[in-house]
Amino acid sequence: MTDVVETDATPAVDDATSSPVAPDVPQVPTDGFVAARPMEDDVEALFAGDTGVLPFPARRALALVLQRRYVSAAAHPAEWKALLAHQNVLASRCHDLFVELVVDRDYEIAYKRQVREDGLSVPVLLKDEPYKRVETLLMLLARNRFRQEQGAGERTALLDAEELVDYASGFLAQDETNLAARRREIDNAVATLVREHVLTEVATGRYRVEPVVEILLPVERLRELTAWLRDGGAATDAGPDAGADTEAVDEDEETSA
Repeated sequence: MTDVVETDATPAVDDATSSPVAPDVPQVPTDGFVAARPMEDDVEALFAGDTGVLPFPARRALALVLQRRYVSAAAHPAEWKALLAHQNVLASRCHDLFVELVVDRDYEIAYKRQVREDGLSVPVLLKDEPYKRVETLLMLLARNRFRQEQGAGERTALLDAEELVDYASGFLAQDETNLAARRREIDNAVATLVREHVLTEVATGRYRVEPVVEILLPVERLRELTAWLRDGGAATDAGPDAGADTEAVDEDEETSA
């Protein structure tokens, strides 16, 4: 009769090389990476019924981009920082609306434009809003001043109200008699560029030219308008293609931020 030797069913553990694993204890990844968690796990509801998944700074940046002509680091540093931190997801949100988010890190400006694709029929949320003739003239002056100051190593380009008036007045017809009406037209054009954040009034009658003027009037556009002025600048429009191409949400009036 053969003797049966009973042994312990639990395998022996070498304390020097391994240790038993306690059940139900999550294991730490050994590859140096932590599993990503969904963004919505970290976002608290901001209002009743809120189903948004973006944190507040990212939502504010997105809303500001949709509300304004553009967002700049100088005017909205907190929103600019949030926009850069969440650029990919904000761009995706814009794409859902057939809108493109453009971020220019050199000039620290972000703006939107309508997606237009041949063969793709989409609802248009943004509209082309050409500048008027006098507005375009003043933008040309602002653009040239901005480039001059940049070339001289200056960080800020400034224009006085009288410079703007004198420049635009130089393009009046020789037989113009209603000078008061033309002055009102120029004043209204200046007010438009201030409202569009192309100019910022830093003191009474003194304006800072904002970098967005480079976006609104790129080099090729500048050449077209310069040629148009050289040919006399027809008063019936603001130049080739009716002025600087701009886009704005139908209700683009800014509220207090």
